[in-house]
Amino acid sequence: MILLDTHAIVWLASDPRQLSSVAQSAIRAHPASLHISIVSAWEISLLVKRGRLTLPMPPDEYLTRAIAQHGLIELPLTRQVAQASVSLPDIHNDPFDRILISECNAHGLALVSRDTVIPRYPGINVIW
Repeated sequence: MILLDTHAIVWLASDPRQLSSVAQSAIRAHPASLHISIVSAWEISLLVKRGRLTLPMPPDEYLTRAIAQHGLIELPLTRQVAQASVSLPDIHNDPFDRILISECNAHGLALVSRDTVIPRYPGINVIW
């Protein structure tokens, strides 16, 4: 089972060639167990609003299409995951990434991410 980091979702939907060959292989090997976190939807919308990400359509439509096209499973944010993200060691300061790490820990997911800081967390399986 795989959780896609925010950039991995955007690349999968817009330009899969930006994903590493290892990430592409993992995604192809697990097409029925690809997850998207609710915080990635939030982050994508914020990036568009702040002008740091340009999409060919509004974020809600973009994500709806990406979810349908790739069969992504939406992973709801729970209180337990949110609280666990605060308890993580202070290795990464990005709250979105801290929640993704906690979701992986809570649900036994591997994370497709090119982030070089996330693998420093114990027990996290990062695919890149």
